Amino acid sequence: MGYDIRLKRVYAEPEQDDGARVLVDRLWPRGKRRDSLALTDWYRDASPSNGLRRSWHQERISRAVFERRYRWEMTDAPDCLVPLMKWARQGTLTLLSASRDLEQSHLPILRNTVLEALEEEDRQAEGGEPSSPPCYASPNDQES
Repeated sequence: MGYDIRLKRVYAEPEQDDGARVLVDRLWPRGKRRDSLALTDWYRDASPSNGLRRSWHQERISRAVFERRYRWEMTDAPDCLVPLMKWARQGTLTLLSASRDLEQSHLPILRNTVLEALEEEDRQAEGGEPSSPPCYASPNDQES
């Protein structure tokens, strides 16, 4: 099954076909009011840790090291992907970040990781039964 996960700067205008708009940054974007973003959620749990984010922005680590460590962080907390997987299963998911260069941000890594997790679940599903029921639940069912 194909999933539509888009990447967009949080400063870009919301569009009708964005689907679920989820800000995936630890820090709130400068100069933006919450009501102007048309957010579905501000989901920090799937963003890089503060230490990893600082190391990357201060250029103390390479892109390859950043990607490897970020993937390790997500592997250590596999439930951090569940809300994103739920939204992706329901339709278009737009991941938002304040990053200037989205292709050099954490979003492409996150999108690929979510897609890999969805594909793995789909592969494991036999006879149309979901292998991980939480991903098929409504995002409103999620406990805060």
